[in-house]
Order: sequence, then C-alpha cells, then structure tokens
Amino acid sequence: MPLQNWALSLDAALRLGPRPVMLRLISRGPLARRRLSRRLPGISHADPMQGADIRPLWERHRWAEIPRFALAGEAGRIIPFAEAWMAAHPPYAGPLWLCGQEAALRALHLLLGCTLARIAPPRAVLEALARRVAANPSYALAQDNNHPLSEAAGLFACGLALGDAAMAALGNRRFERALLRLIAPDGAFAQPSPAYHRLMLDVASIMEILRMRLGGPPLSPDGRGRLAAATDWLDRITCRQTGALPNIGHQDGSCFADLSGAGPRDARGSVERAARLFGDATAGFGDDPGCAALGLPTPQARLFHEPDWRGTGFMGWASEGARGLLRTGPLRFRPGHADLLHFDLWDGAVNLLRDAGSFAYNTPDPARAAGFQAAAAHNTITFDDADQMPRVGPFLFARWPRCRALPHGAAIRDHAGRRHAREVRVDGRLWRIEDRIAGRFQQAVLRWRLAPGDWRLEADGVSGPLGRITVAADGPILLSLAASEESLAYGQASPCPVLEVVLRPGISCVGTDIALP
Repeated sequence: MPLQNWALSLDAALRLGPRPVMLRLISRGPLARRRLSRRLPGISHADPMQGADIRPLWERHRWAEIPRFALAGEAGRIIPFAEAWMAAHPPYAGPLWLCGQEAALRALHLLLGCTLARIAPPRAVLEALARRVAANPSYALAQDNNHPLSEAAGLFACGLALGDAAMAALGNRRFERALLRLIAPDGAFAQPSPAYHRLMLDVASIMEILRMRLGGPPLSPDGRGRLAAATDWLDRITCRQTGALPNIGHQDGSCFADLSGAGPRDARGSVERAARLFGDATAGFGDDPGCAALGLPTPQARLFHEPDWRGTGFMGWASEGARGLLRTGPLRFRPGHADLLHFDLWDGAVNLLRDAGSFAYNTPDPARAAGFQAAAAHNTITFDDADQMPRVGPFLFARWPRCRALPHGAAIRDHAGRRHAREVRVDGRLWRIEDRIAGRFQQAVLRWRLAPGDWRLEADGVSGPLGRITVAADGPILLSLAASEESLAYGQASPCPVLEVVLRPGISCVGTDIALP
C-alpha cells in the first residue's frame, strides 16, 4: 500500500477510536475466519463488496413476506415458507449467510409473523438463525451503526422464543448498551441518515412488541428514553403529507416490518408505531393500519416540537409550511457522506433543495457510486474540486473536518485549513442562507441541487413555479444551471438540475435568498 494510503488509513483509525478498530481486528483476519468456520461449518468468507452488489439480494431475503402472510390470514404459509427457504439456502453456505444482521432481521420477521398468527415458530429454523447471529458479535459492534442493535434484537427475540434465558439476557444487555452508545440523549442516531434512523426504530419497535408478547423484561428507563427521543427526532423531519424523509446520508431502500404496506418512501407508519410504543403518544397518524394490526391503542397525547431546534449533528427550522434541515456535525462516528453543512429545504411535500442520495454501494463504476457521497452531491461549498475529506474506502473517510456551532448554523475547517461557515435565517416564506469562506483556494463552488421542474436561469439566480432563488456575493460570481443526477431509490438515478455558483479568490461572503410562492 502506498505511503499516502497508509497515512490516511492511520488517520481514519485514530478518528474512529480504539474500540471499533480493535473490534474490527478481532472480527476479521485469518484467526477470525478459522473461529467462524468452527462455529458455522460451511460459512463463506467472501467479501460482500466484491462482485455484484449484494445489497438488493439481502433485502429480498429478509422474509418480509411472513408478517404479510399473518395479516392476510394465511398463517398456514408461514412455516412452509421458512422451511423451504432453509432447504434452498442451507446454513451457513452462500452469500445470504454472510451477514449476522440479515439472519437477525429474518428471525424478527419470522417471530413477528408467528406472533400475529398465534402459531409456534419452527424451532430448528430459529436455532439456525440464532447461531448465525451469535457467531461473530465483534463484527457488528465494530460498525457502530444499526448492525449491533439489529443483531442484539434478533438474539434477544430468539432467546425468548426458544426459552433460552441466557441468550435472551445476552441480547438484551447488548441492545441496551448499543442504545446508550449510538443514540444521543436528544435522539440523534450514530448514522446521520434518516433512512437508517427509521430502520433502527423499526427494529426497536418490533423487539418491543416481541418483548411484550413473549414475556421479556422491560426496557430500562434510560433505554426507553433514548428511543422516545429518537422517535421525536424522526417525527420532526418526516413529511406530514407523504411520509418522505430527507435523502441525506446512506439510503438503501430498507423497509423493515412494514405492516402499513407503505413501502420505503413513506415513514409515517414507522413514526406512529414508535410514538405509541416509546412515547405514549401519537404522531398524528391515528389511522395507521400497522398499529391497528398490532392492537396498539391511540394515545390522547400528541408529539409536539418547537419549530426551530438544534440536535447532535443537525439543526432544523419550520415556518409557514416549509422546513429546513442543516447538517452541522460534529463528527463522533464515521461519516457516510461528505455532507457537512448540506442544507435541505422542503415546502410542504416538495423537497426544493435536496440531497443526491446514495445510488448504490457496489457498482461496476465505483467512481460514479462514490460521486453520490462526495461534497459535490450535496448543497454545500467545495474548494478546488476537492472533497471535504479524503476517501479511504467505500464507507470510510480520513481527516475529518473540525466543526463548531454558530448561533444560526455551524462552521467547518478542513484538513487544508479552508473554512466554511453557514447560517440560516427564515422570515415567513423567505429563507436566507449566508455562507462565509476563507483559506487558500483557486476556485470555490456553491451548489444548490433543485427539485426537477421548469427552472429559468437569470442574472442573479433561478426562478420557476416552485420559487425564486437569488445569489449575491462580495465579489463577481459566475452562475450556471447544470445537469446532474440524483438517486431516489436504491440502484436508480434520474436527472436533477443544479444551480452552480463559482466563487473566485477574494470572495469571502455569499448570500442566497429563497423566496417561496
């Protein structure tokens, strides 16, 4: 490996901290592979990032059909489905057994379906799934994301269903520890991704349902408090009209335990279910069919949020039907995208200023996939076509920028000493974003990724039916309306217009006004 790559890898390791680095070393390598082979005979050690993208394959085999069988009154299909799948994909061979989290999600779907149908789950199937989940916990813990929560929930539920008190207790302890580590007191999740935040809450919700139905111990007050705060966090940013979430961070189309039948683009059922379970309140979606299927009563209390808020990693504003979201940092856990100071603006159901999404994790064109994670794919400023931080691997950056809070926003300083400060103010239907920049650069580019529509380039910005955007700076600027692409669903891309503002050296301040109709 070139010396530069070694330096970046070491820098990334130091920023991640000793815990995830040591856990990764324990869970990977020749010794870990031999240990895993003893625990799971026939297990594959293939790299999921090699070859075809495995993510869609895993999603299709999470057994989402099983709860739907129960809801449709087809309980007789549940056990034959699970046993046929196991016969077609014997433990522990092949790509569908590579990941412990996938086994945990299958187990949770199976137990949810059996609970709804009031039938006993197939013991042999649960034992095989539980064995896979328990085989390599260090790998999940090293991720510091949804993996340790999902695997702990699966282990806990399997332990309850199998009557294995030790397994259930172990899963419960791991789940509580992961909650307190990965969810901040204000509800922010370690993964700054609304989609993964939703997945985390869905897993926690189904674990709570199974805990109640199978007689498990209650959540600790601290754990329940974190999940209640996480529910509030997601409710703040969920579109009331459509259930859509901001396209920020990793987006892979995960849709777990979707009893409402709404699909990955509508989070309202997830928010309502979590609000009833962890907040003893309703999120305002009282007619949610998923909650009705679970027999969850609608509380009288309603979740309430101040229009302006600041949390770990984000700030938000709301005014006259519009709402804005700013990605502020600081970075405590690994960033998935170079999206610091990205600003998302929604006018009702219209995501006017938007994120490009994730596209895919593993494609024949790695550079194209990486481009969706780069700073140029977000509503922020880039310097000299460089990213906010250098990439080490598909899911890892080094030299994280320093972040600090401002009264109305946040500021960052990158590894080259270039600085960007952004503050947001709103007055009715007028939104004002002020950007200040400093440091050595030949050219900086401010990008505003726009909702597709009839936009017209004008001397000082763009205008169209969705609004009027004007840009001014303390020096000459060059504006253009460029064509780019965005990903609204995993593996898919579509055209997206971008207002690009070129800033030359000597410019230190640029202001953007967005006037909504």
